[in-house]
Amino acid sequence: MAYRILGDVHTHTLFSRHAYSTIAENVAAAKAAGLELLGSTDHFSCMLFPEQHVRNFQYFINAGIWPREWDGVTLLHGCEADIVGIDGKLFGQDIPVSEDITGRPLLRKTTLYNRATGAADYVIASVHNGDFARDCTVAQVTDMYLGALEQSKVFILGHTGRSGLEFDIDAVLTCAKEKHKLIEINEHSLESSAKCHGVCRRIAERAAELGVGIAVSSDAHLAMQIGKYPEVLRMLEEIDFPEELIMNRGCEPFLRELAASGVCEL
Repeated sequence: MAYRILGDVHTHTLFSRHAYSTIAENVAAAKAAGLELLGSTDHFSCMLFPEQHVRNFQYFINAGIWPREWDGVTLLHGCEADIVGIDGKLFGQDIPVSEDITGRPLLRKTTLYNRATGAADYVIASVHNGDFARDCTVAQVTDMYLGALEQSKVFILGHTGRSGLEFDIDAVLTCAKEKHKLIEINEHSLESSAKCHGVCRRIAERAAELGVGIAVSSDAHLAMQIGKYPEVLRMLEEIDFPEELIMNRGCEPFLRELAASGVCEL
């Protein structure tokens, strides 16, 4: 089966510090690739700055000024938040914030996570440094991913196939299906190693068998990578993955599932 996927929902801009394109360059690349939908999801993580202050993350707070339709491309703004606790806790949820970016006190104290993601359309929850879970059991890691799926803003579990953490695939996929949330099949993961490829394939095969929606993503850190997922498409074709379960195959199915999950209704 030849797939045409018209939405790339995990991409990065210069803000991520190890990415190299602006949001305008990414939108232009999405248009050139014939995409209907672009999701910009920069890293929300301790890897960006040595100090974790709200001023460093005002990029997310102000993203509401982006046009929803930009040069014919529907633009969503979110982030890729690190999973940092075995309970599924995300970066910034334990960092208190009591002032705004100008230093004025807030009427109500909040957390860095809530402040940065309050206006986000969705959050991708990913493990980048899994040291906190290295000695954990399969059951504990499974509960970690289930805890992340319980988060109200989380819509996608990011590159679980390359986290290096073993988990109960069926349990996590079943939870995602029940909540109308998505499991990512990530182009960069398939490029990383043969081991990652094998884990990603098992996840995709079980998603197909269980009827679980997925998001195919480039994880682009450069504009020219947007909308390109040759390794993922090759694998999906090999296992005859059902096209109707690729929720970012177009703008409409992705937004419909986003609304069904309760994360965001545009």
